[in-house]
Amino acid sequence: MRQRQWIELFNDYDCEICYHPGKGNVVADALSRKERAKPRRVPAMSMTIHSSIKAKILEAQSEASKNTSTPTEILKGLDKQLERKEDGGLYLAEQIWVPVYGNWRTLIMNEAHAMCVRYT
Repeated sequence: MRQRQWIELFNDYDCEICYHPGKGNVVADALSRKERAKPRRVPAMSMTIHSSIKAKILEAQSEASKNTSTPTEILKGLDKQLERKEDGGLYLAEQIWVPVYGNWRTLIMNEAHAMCVRYT
């Protein structure tokens, strides 16, 4: 069907269609050509980011557990859901628990945004 439409279209014009088989077709597009230049080698990099934020969070967790006026989270039964891991930190559902009091959550957000800006 398509070929008939093309034939009808080209019948209106005075043109000659030539087919160049295989290697005879020297006008190849850029995607079908082999890459001649070898790509440059890029050395592997390893980046380690050292942050003291986790140590500060662990310290805040110990202060929160020692504090006699416990935060409202612990009063709601959160202490039964928290799990202590091998690093000494308290985790809730595999995520580190950050105490409510203080500006810890703001500090973490600022640190995360600063890392994204510096290392992307």
